[in-house]
Amino acid sequence: MIRLRHRLLTRLLATSLLIVVMAVTATAWLATRTATQALQQAQGRTLSDERALYDTLTKYAATHPNWSGVDDLVTEQAAVLERRVTLTTPEQQVLADSAPGLALPGAQPVATIDPLRTDTGPPGEPGTFDARAVGPFRLTADEVTMSRKLTTDVMSCLRKISARGQLEQSPSGRWIVEIIADPSGEAPACTSVFSSQYLPTERRALKALRQDVAQCLGKARDAVEIVVAMNPTRMPPTFAVVDRTARPSSNDRLQSCLDRSRREQLRPWTAPAAQLYLTDPDTGRAATTFELSRDNVVRIVLVAGAVVLAAAALTVLVGRRLVRPLRVLAEGAARQQPVPVLSKDEIGAVALALNEAMQRRDTAEEQRRALVSDVAHELRSPLTNIRSWLEATQDGLAEPDTNLIELLHEETVVLEHILRDMSDLAAADAGRLRVRPVRLDLREVVEFVVDAHRGGAEGAGVRLTDAVDDGVPVLADPVRLRQALGNLVSNGIRYTPAGGTVRVSGSRAGDRAVITVEDTGVGIAPEHLPHVFDRFWRADHSRARATGGSGLGLAIARQLLEAQAGTITVASSLGKGTTFTVTVPAA
Repeated sequence: MIRLRHRLLTRLLATSLLIVVMAVTATAWLATRTATQALQQAQGRTLSDERALYDTLTKYAATHPNWSGVDDLVTEQAAVLERRVTLTTPEQQVLADSAPGLALPGAQPVATIDPLRTDTGPPGEPGTFDARAVGPFRLTADEVTMSRKLTTDVMSCLRKISARGQLEQSPSGRWIVEIIADPSGEAPACTSVFSSQYLPTERRALKALRQDVAQCLGKARDAVEIVVAMNPTRMPPTFAVVDRTARPSSNDRLQSCLDRSRREQLRPWTAPAAQLYLTDPDTGRAATTFELSRDNVVRIVLVAGAVVLAAAALTVLVGRRLVRPLRVLAEGAARQQPVPVLSKDEIGAVALALNEAMQRRDTAEEQRRALVSDVAHELRSPLTNIRSWLEATQDGLAEPDTNLIELLHEETVVLEHILRDMSDLAAADAGRLRVRPVRLDLREVVEFVVDAHRGGAEGAGVRLTDAVDDGVPVLADPVRLRQALGNLVSNGIRYTPAGGTVRVSGSRAGDRAVITVEDTGVGIAPEHLPHVFDRFWRADHSRARATGGSGLGLAIARQLLEAQAGTITVASSLGKGTTFTVTVPAA
């Protein structure tokens, strides 16, 4: 009895359910993933829009002393973003709002708008100054014209040294030169004078800044120098402070005082810091979230459950139809009887294979029994003769003379021949029959075999000849090839009556060497030809013939030839003779 967990139907059902669950899970994951990616793309676009809003509001703060006129700008940006934009003081007092009414509590500011402490610097460092916050450094119209003349002189200098540059105007109104190409490396010489020439407005602002920095450092004003590098490749100009006292302050303290003084100097010219809120214009929430309603969740669960139940029902129906013929196969295999082939699908193929396996088993069993009978019969005769003569010698009925010893020796040779043939066949069946192909001359192999059997042929009154073409090299194992040809020649001599002929010939046909062993013996009936290479097979089942033989020679010859890529075929006419044709690879 097969346990429930081992039944095919149970495993099929479990597999189907697992596939359904995986399909539903994968579908849900794919849908969620797709929605998430869409939301992420939308969020990416939103972040880009929010960055543009941040920059716009920071520019306004850098160029205005307060937020009193920012309402129209906030309303315009809110329409672009389709969000509610709110500006408040750090104490959450509303400065500007794109929608009426109070924002919902719990919202968090997305950024702080402060041109004197922007978030464009490295993470973890104090905010940097927005380049558009110039304050007292903004030039007058005449100074802008003067700055343009200075940059024109620089451009003329660059042209003289084959360098190229382009003009840009900084937020303060000062014109600067950006170096584009400097093949000679002499462009700094053209810009050095320009970088150190401060205009009156800049000198006044620097003087005030210098005094504040010196006061911060606790030093005299003359001990501190403020340097503004009008580097033509950098926007905005770089501020630096130099301490000329005998014991200069540390760089960190110098930079800290410079930053503090600059913020104090620019504070009256820029709007105060403000908190920026972005919320949904309808709900007032800070961000759009992807959520499923309860009805949607219930709907998904019901649909998924229906899919699982439908898959289970279909699996049971298909499983029953699948298991029914398998049960028939199992019952037939248990009874060791052929089963009907009811279909042409995989189950039908299994049934057909099972029937063929049973047929091969029956055939193999018959062959095994015949083999045991043949081996017992082949061994019985020589063993009986040896035992009889030995008992006769023990009883004093026979003398242990030379004739008796020769007789016993001949019987032992027969036993050895049978055992050697069976050993070769067993090695071939087990794949252990070793061959070592080398280049051989076919004439030498055939002449060796013919000479070895010439004495036996003469004793039987049979004429043994050979005819092999010159220069036919073959690739074969010399010992195994001679053994195979020897079995064929011996077989031909055995079945050829006195006065007959056994002829061995050889030639080349393409990439193969062809060897024929032809005799004028008794021949083989057509119905017996398919069995001549079977083991222990003989046409005369009485075994009373005088030709002897174990019935293994032809089987061994075929195994030896096939082991070295050779072939063997037979053609025969009853009463006229038999021809064996062997092919081996030509070298």
